[in-house]
Amino acid sequence: MAKKKKTLEQHVAVFGESGSGKTVLLSSFFGSMRQFPQAVTLPFDFVAESPAQGTQLLQKYFAMKEDGKLPGSNKYRADTYKFSLKLKSPEGNASRSDAVRMVWHDYPGEWFGHDVSGETEAQRRVELFRSLLVSDVALVLVDGQELKNHEGEEERYLGALFGSLSNTLLAMKDDLLRDEKQLVQFPRIWVLALSKADLLPEMTVVDFEKLVTKTSGHHLNQLRAAIQGLIAGDEALSVGEDLILLSSAKFTPGQIDLNERIGVDLILPLAAMLPFERHLRWAGKGELPAKVARDLLSNSVDVVKALGVAGAYLGKLKLPGPLGVVTKGLAALLGTSLADEVAGLVDKKLEEAQASAVKKKDVLASVLLQFKIDLERAEQAGVLKRSDR
Repeated sequence: MAKKKKTLEQHVAVFGESGSGKTVLLSSFFGSMRQFPQAVTLPFDFVAESPAQGTQLLQKYFAMKEDGKLPGSNKYRADTYKFSLKLKSPEGNASRSDAVRMVWHDYPGEWFGHDVSGETEAQRRVELFRSLLVSDVALVLVDGQELKNHEGEEERYLGALFGSLSNTLLAMKDDLLRDEKQLVQFPRIWVLALSKADLLPEMTVVDFEKLVTKTSGHHLNQLRAAIQGLIAGDEALSVGEDLILLSSAKFTPGQIDLNERIGVDLILPLAAMLPFERHLRWAGKGELPAKVARDLLSNSVDVVKALGVAGAYLGKLKLPGPLGVVTKGLAALLGTSLADEVAGLVDKKLEEAQASAVKKKDVLASVLLQFKIDLERAEQAGVLKRSDR
């Protein structure tokens, strides 16, 4: 009996205040993946594992597209959405088995800056946050409308946003840790996402980074410190070092043009590739506790195999302790040249690797390499900035 291939699973936690555009973002993201022409041209089918959730998201998408009607907010709703990326055959026929699974955790915006009402709601918030701990990436939505409203006094808004998240973590620290001294499993990459970026058309991602750092760098450091107090191996942590511009659509009175998106199509590539690249880089430094490195690398083996790059680097690096059981191919990717080599697949090299995967009819490798191409191009376009660390 053939061994079942493991699905690459990545979790994304999305944080944003009420009205920051989370529901519109999710509906725009899913709808664009399912509609012509993108759905036809993609080498995979993107499917909601819950048919009911898929129908609800498409309903909201069509209400925006056809009627110019924004979806209502899901007040105090903590929903989890599971999506499967099912590869098409090289000939573009029916879908094969799942290749990538993306889990989207939505944190209720009403819990930002507001006290919970009673013990039951407090417990709900703790349990929800514990369910988010499996996430590889956390998106923190910075509302473009609020930045515009606070022009000249952006610190008031950003300080409140980052402060609310810091306070939430500190208030729940004992409940989150329970009997553990520190958490191994916790979101380690916290991406700042400027939602409603269409309202600030002159702002590039570099401008966005400069604004946040200049006005609210100390608030961001407080958030980083709050997270460091929870986790083991706090060297493997990136807070606000990655930034992205997001706009779900172009909004005009009575009309919502969902074809005019910014950054939305990068969410899947970001979820699939950013943790892989970053975890390799961190583990390659050899500074992490073994249990932390082992946890971070759980998906990397599968990505490495899919990209077909392990063989060229066999034996370049031996990992200490329990990590020695990890395949030599992965250990090789963790050497000085592992993260560098993967990161070095840019421009022509990257396109050649992707074309080779297509020629070999290796659909998964071609998809992952295309994701990397998408991220590289987004950086060049001033929509995305990834940490150099």
